[in-house]
Amino acid sequence: MNAFIPFILLSLLVLLPACRPDQSNSSAPSPPSAAPHAAVQSPLKSDGGSVQSPLVLDGGRALTIKGSDTMVHLVSSWAEQYMKASPAAEVSVTGGGSGTGFAALINGTTNICAASRPIQAKELDQAKAKGITPKEIAVARDAIVVIVNPKNQLTALTMQETGDIFTGKVTHWDQVGGSKEAIIPLSRESSSGTYVFFQEHVLKKADYTVYARLMPGTSAMAQSVAADETSIGYTGLGYAVEMKDSVKMLSIKKDGSAPAVAPSEESVASGAYPISRELYFYTNGEPGEMIKPFLEFCLSATGQQIVRETGYVAVR
Repeated sequence: MNAFIPFILLSLLVLLPACRPDQSNSSAPSPPSAAPHAAVQSPLKSDGGSVQSPLVLDGGRALTIKGSDTMVHLVSSWAEQYMKASPAAEVSVTGGGSGTGFAALINGTTNICAASRPIQAKELDQAKAKGITPKEIAVARDAIVVIVNPKNQLTALTMQETGDIFTGKVTHWDQVGGSKEAIIPLSRESSSGTYVFFQEHVLKKADYTVYARLMPGTSAMAQSVAADETSIGYTGLGYAVEMKDSVKMLSIKKDGSAPAVAPSEESVASGAYPISRELYFYTNGEPGEMIKPFLEFCLSATGQQIVRETGYVAVR
C-alpha cells in the first residue's frame, strides 16, 4: 500500500492545475479601448434618400464630396463659406476625377459626387446593381479652355484645328499659323470628366494621339503649359482664370469663317463660346437631411456669387 502513495501524490499534483477555475476573464487585463476622438470608417447606408458619411468623429458626421478636379476649387470655396455660416457642419472635399466620384457614389463611400460630365450608361447600370439611384443636380456652368504658354504667338484656333492637334493630325505649330516647333499636346487622364467631354465635343469621339502626355490633374496641366513654350493643354475656365498670369487662353472659332470667341462668363452664358458644359452634383436619390442644406446653399444667391467669383458661370 505504501508503495502506491508517491504515485497517488504525483497524480494529484498533475491534476490540480487542470481543476482550477478559469480566471482569464477576471484577471487578464482588458484590451485598450479605441481613443474617444478617433475617426471611425464605416460603410454608408441609406438615410431617407441620402447617405451617411463614412467619417464618424465624436459622434458627428462629415459631409463628403468626391470627384471632378475641375470643380475642386469651386466646391472647396462653397464648403469653406458653408462651414463659416454653419459652425457645426463639417465638409470634406477631394478630387480624383469625375469617374472616381461616380465610383465612390456607387460604392457608398461619398455623399456627393461632383462631376464635370453626365453619368454614363455603364455607371448607371453599376449603380442600379448596387441599389443606388443617382440624382443629377446642375450647380454651375463651365467652359473648357484651350491653354498655351504665354510666349506662344497664336491667339485663336478653330474647333477643327484644336481637334486635329489632340488627335495627332497636326503635329507642328506652323500648320496652324505658329512657329516651326513640334507641338507637345497635354491631356488629362481617362478618369477625368474634362477628358471625356473634350474627346466627345472637340475630338468628335476620336482617340487622343498616343503622343499626348497624360497629366494627373488640373494643376499639373497648367504648370506644364506654363513651363513649356511648345505645349498645349485644356482646363476648366475657373482654373484658367486663376492661372491667367502663367498661361494664355486661346479664343475658339466654331469654323474657319466664324469669329474667334474668347472664353468668359458672358460668352459661356450666351452660348457664343463653343466648348462649354454644365457641372453637376450627384446624390443617391433625393438629397437627405445632411445634404439638402449644403445643396440649397450652393444654389442660393450667395452660393452662385461664389460661382462667379471663382471664375465659373452661375446657373441661377
